[in-house]
Amino acid sequence: MSAGEMAMTNARLVLPDRVITGGIAVRGASVAAIDEGPSRVGEDLEADYLIPGLIELHTDHLESHYAPRPGVCWNPMAALQAHDAQIATSGITTVFDALRAGMDIDEKGLGGNMGVLAEAIRTGHAEGRLRAEHFVHLRCEVSAEDVVDSLTAFVGNPHLRLVSVMDHTPGQRQFVRLDKYKQYYQGKTGMSDADLERFMAERTAAHHTYARAHRREIVDICRQVGIPLASHDDATEDHVREAVQDGAAICEFPTTLQAARTARASGLDVLMGAPNVVRGGSHSGNVSACELAGRGWLDILSSDYVPFSLLHAAFSLPQRVPGLSLPESLALVTRNPAAAVGLGDRGQIAVEKRADLVRVGFDGDVPVVKAVWRAGRRVA
Repeated sequence: MSAGEMAMTNARLVLPDRVITGGIAVRGASVAAIDEGPSRVGEDLEADYLIPGLIELHTDHLESHYAPRPGVCWNPMAALQAHDAQIATSGITTVFDALRAGMDIDEKGLGGNMGVLAEAIRTGHAEGRLRAEHFVHLRCEVSAEDVVDSLTAFVGNPHLRLVSVMDHTPGQRQFVRLDKYKQYYQGKTGMSDADLERFMAERTAAHHTYARAHRREIVDICRQVGIPLASHDDATEDHVREAVQDGAAICEFPTTLQAARTARASGLDVLMGAPNVVRGGSHSGNVSACELAGRGWLDILSSDYVPFSLLHAAFSLPQRVPGLSLPESLALVTRNPAAAVGLGDRGQIAVEKRADLVRVGFDGDVPVVKAVWRAGRRVA
């Protein structure tokens, strides 16, 4: 279906500051007009919500399609298309696929090669295979021996729009509690207790060998080429201060109230996981996203490992956080992430903004995606 002229009416339009009943006209790739009140012009949306296309800054979900079983690497284009279909039908029209830079024992099933997925993204766009618009978010594991080489190989890739620095050394950041670390990694890898102890010792040694120097090199590269930087799993004020000194713009998944408060006060955008909202808490035993929203310290939500959680969380958060409106909640998954990465052409329903739109039915606890348009083109 080609982009052109279209109109919709009798929709609950979620605008940046209010929800109105009305209609919308689209011309080409952009919103041409917004009209409040009844109209006989256009497709009748039967009082469904019409919201901006969701913007996802950090999803690991592509990996689960590329490496569906230990030791199995799928055709990268087929994996990307399966991932893309799930992304689009979850209402996400812009997605930053989080690819790894820096591999270790628990990631061998990925073949140590994220370049093939980046190339699939480039080819997929060039050949018109993709429903959503895909960018690359490179997750740099600072304790990995090969992380700087991996990042350097991506420099110059036009799809690379965000880099994050992370360190999954046991006993800090995401996994301050070793019992949660063991639960996660043994569940993920099936390692025995003895193998896990060796793995933890290796990761700790690698942290002491590489982490500090690699972080400095990664930060310098991002500054030189102008790639936005995010910190990851900050747990302390010192972690946040280091991120500020590094020039980070986003604080991803802070694990404590202290870190989130310091990040917000320091001008960083605070990003939390939508599954945290949907589940009512963190799977790692860390700070609640709903609590941060209630304190006014939450700027962005990410679906992380469940694509549909982004829409689900945005609609459920106003019921969980007193005083939070639906436009404010949807800003966490549309306007705010767009602004954080410099995508000023999208993220809200407004005249001359890109016509990334999602029709959402809502009856009960779980919203239903009924239609999705990207740049005025029906994609789901």
